[in-house]
Amino acid sequence: MIHARTLTALEFYRITEQLAGLCLSGVGRERALSIAPLPDAEAVATAAKVYEQAADWAGRPVPGGTTFSVCAFPDVGGLLHAAATSRAHAFQPDVDAFWALREVLRLAKEAHASIAVPDAPDRWPHLLAMADGAPLPVQLTAALLRCISDDALLRDESSPELYRLRGELRRLHQNCMHKVKDFAMQYNMLAYLQDEFMTLSSDRYVLPLKANYKGRMQGIIHDWSQTGETCYFEPMFLVEINNRLQELKREEREEERKVLTYLRGLLEAELPGARAALELLANLDVLQAERRLAALFDGRCLPLTPVAEGIQLLEARHPLLLLNRAAESGATGGKHGGKDDGRDNAKTTARNKVRPLDIVLRPGERALVITGGNAGGKTVCLKTLGLIAAMTLSGLPVPVGAGSHLPWFSRLDAFIGDEQSLADNVSTFTAQIEHLAKAWKHLDASGLVLLDEFGAGTDPAQGAALAQAVLDELLDKHTFVLAATHFPALKSYALTHEGARAASMLFDPQSRKPLFRLAYDQVGASQALDVAREHGLAESIVRRAEHYLLQDGQDATALLGRLNDLAARREEELADLKREQEKARRQAQDVREKLEKERTRLHDEVRAQAGDLMRAWKEGRATHKQALKEMSRLRASLAPAHDDAGNESVLPSPSSFAAGQQVLHAVFNKRGVITDVDERRGRVRLDMNGVNLWAAMKDLRTPGQGEAAPGGSGKSAPRASVSRSGGDEPASLRLDMRGMRADVALAELERFMDKALLAGFSEVEVVHGRGTGALRRQVHDFLRTFPAVGQFALAPEDRGGDGMTIVTFR
Repeated sequence: MIHARTLTALEFYRITEQLAGLCLSGVGRERALSIAPLPDAEAVATAAKVYEQAADWAGRPVPGGTTFSVCAFPDVGGLLHAAATSRAHAFQPDVDAFWALREVLRLAKEAHASIAVPDAPDRWPHLLAMADGAPLPVQLTAALLRCISDDALLRDESSPELYRLRGELRRLHQNCMHKVKDFAMQYNMLAYLQDEFMTLSSDRYVLPLKANYKGRMQGIIHDWSQTGETCYFEPMFLVEINNRLQELKREEREEERKVLTYLRGLLEAELPGARAALELLANLDVLQAERRLAALFDGRCLPLTPVAEGIQLLEARHPLLLLNRAAESGATGGKHGGKDDGRDNAKTTARNKVRPLDIVLRPGERALVITGGNAGGKTVCLKTLGLIAAMTLSGLPVPVGAGSHLPWFSRLDAFIGDEQSLADNVSTFTAQIEHLAKAWKHLDASGLVLLDEFGAGTDPAQGAALAQAVLDELLDKHTFVLAATHFPALKSYALTHEGARAASMLFDPQSRKPLFRLAYDQVGASQALDVAREHGLAESIVRRAEHYLLQDGQDATALLGRLNDLAARREEELADLKREQEKARRQAQDVREKLEKERTRLHDEVRAQAGDLMRAWKEGRATHKQALKEMSRLRASLAPAHDDAGNESVLPSPSSFAAGQQVLHAVFNKRGVITDVDERRGRVRLDMNGVNLWAAMKDLRTPGQGEAAPGGSGKSAPRASVSRSGGDEPASLRLDMRGMRADVALAELERFMDKALLAGFSEVEVVHGRGTGALRRQVHDFLRTFPAVGQFALAPEDRGGDGMTIVTFR
């Protein structure tokens, strides 16, 4: 647990207030204000997953093509509470209340539909579980959408009787208009009327008659205008119509009451579903507000790690300081957090104004003692860890860098600030002791204690001794503790005790201004005299203080100052190295991206050229030999430049070249026979299975048993093999299609034939097996239509018989 006193000391309530201000609904704001640390680590991990999955869901378009987002919706909590607690005759909601409920249910239905998509169990399972926590009220939603209009009125279609009554009312109105118009024209009454249209008074149709003509006609005066110049007059011929009008309106009100009673019954029957709809929208509103809050300070949800891994907050910034700077810079302008460039620049400015801290306790370390000058940031460091821990345990995103993590804290106690209370008659020191005594029995290995100047409110020697004893006991309990102190005894304690670590808040060596950065494994000077001088204390007082300090022999300022200077230079060097590392990483990434783009471009270009070449050959625009030469030229243009130092083949290079010698072309990975040698230019002419080309001598290797099969990569295609028989038999390429489906086999055969033609083979073998003969017939039908096939026939029995077909190209 985290005591309310600790949350107040850390100002956690200001975070929830900021979050509530980013919500769009009243119920969402109430939910945000009530956020508190969760009861266990599993709940925290689940909340973090829901947040991350909600961020993924929020950026994904719904089936309609738009992105769903929660908009402002009415708070119907009071209506649902009344439906649950009031007796049936006392609970009579009006049309406005049902309209508000209609809006909530409509929005909840759309939200649920956008979450419960087919891939939701894989994309956002925790968000889906939250949405499916309780079924939405299907009948109530449909009834409200049918009965309540967008302008909060009952629709005519709410019931057949209401539809009939309103239709008759409209017909009655039209009939009345016609009668008034005919009567006025017949008796020339237009001169008597202030307006040629009739109106309503006391819910009856009347005519606006000029006051000086009121005695000219028979009828009833219902009212007068404020000036007295107009009286609202009901002629006798309208009396019967108005009586019928009142009767219809009374029946309409009764029918409307029946519709509302019907809706009330549905609400009472599906009350849990209505509550689930409101709960879903409230949760989504808060999650949306959390994403806006994270956008303000570039936050993320921290993972919880085992206690043994310690604490690691990298580039941690105090959340409230960030929010304050963002507000000053204008980054929080606009409640909905739009993607405005000026606002993004303001956020960057706010981040730059708040210095990041690395708060680290390595495995095996439990205590961090922070020293340094006054106003140097020690208390801010403690509050940063405490507030980030409280936000993490509440499932909220926090402003830290990648790689940060925290363990699960079952208890967090902070002793920060002046806890003096005149009402309770206790001093600051006494209040700290009382609160620590109450919490002591609850502290264990999963606790975190923040001590700000603990023991400073009493005799320095006794206070330091007490602080050391508290640290001893906390280390024995394996409790995590951060302590900020000026006691020299605690400074040496942090450097000498196992499980404790010292850290100092750095200051600038020239200006003596704080740098708000932590240097680990060293202690810092308090610099009280420098702070006093900077804030205007008389120089004579400061000089006398320095004199007394020298007399006491306790001035270690010079030594600590040199340590600070060394640490400050070290931090600057580390920062420079980090910037150089980031620059090198970005440059390497740019190079990789450029290479990938170039590789993709070349791949597409070669595929297009090869496709054009194949189409030209099939369409007869290029001969077989022309196509082979062009393909060879294309492959040669893609061959990488080989240097002898970096790309040596595992095969030996020939010591001499002679006509008739058999060699391996390392670029094409194909065998060839030398037909001519050009010593002057360092090249030979190769015959590679009918393809003649000049090749550089440095690209040739002596063929051996371990070279890759012709084709390039050393990996032959599935079910395809290359063989060369003895003597003068032509080279052949074999395709084994046994076990393939007919459609797959024919597609594989077409690719195989194209490859054989480009490789220059004159004869190929197609193994289709005996079986029923169906595959053999389909293969032969395909070969009859293939333009490059000269002839084909079944193989002799010694080569496979009717299970294989031998194909000869033209």
